[in-house]
Amino acid sequence: MDMVDVGDKEVTRREAVAAGRLRLGETAFAALRDGRLPKGDALAAAHVAAVLAVKHTATVVPLCHPVPVEHVDVAWALDASRTCLEVRVTVRARARTGVEMEALHGAAIFLLTIYDMAKSLDKGLVLEDVRLLSKSGGRSGDWRAGGAPADPGGPLD
Repeated sequence: MDMVDVGDKEVTRREAVAAGRLRLGETAFAALRDGRLPKGDALAAAHVAAVLAVKHTATVVPLCHPVPVEHVDVAWALDASRTCLEVRVTVRARARTGVEMEALHGAAIFLLTIYDMAKSLDKGLVLEDVRLLSKSGGRSGDWRAGGAPADPGGPLD
């Protein structure tokens, strides 16, 4: 088991967008929405946790290369009709390898932070649909998941 040799690859601008969802019961959803979770401001904590996760992906995912991250954007939306929280994380860097893992790691940790802060109110929280929406740059070019928004920077679906 070895890291992939990226030494001969060209440094290019890379971007990846990942998303995920956390389903909450009505009580936990209302507490999150109203800023009344027992541990405090969960959305602010999750935002910071996502950025830290992006920056430290290579220390958690064993064969992942360290990447000089230049930009992280964390966007989230509460969906009252489905009592869920959705997150989208965009990561950009100029590097020899992509930033898909960084974006996925950021999205997952954002949701896990909320999970940790809401679990005392709801034992049935469900983390779901953590996925890559798009990536650009590098030898393999651009890729977009089927059904991914045309503008990953727009409002969450």
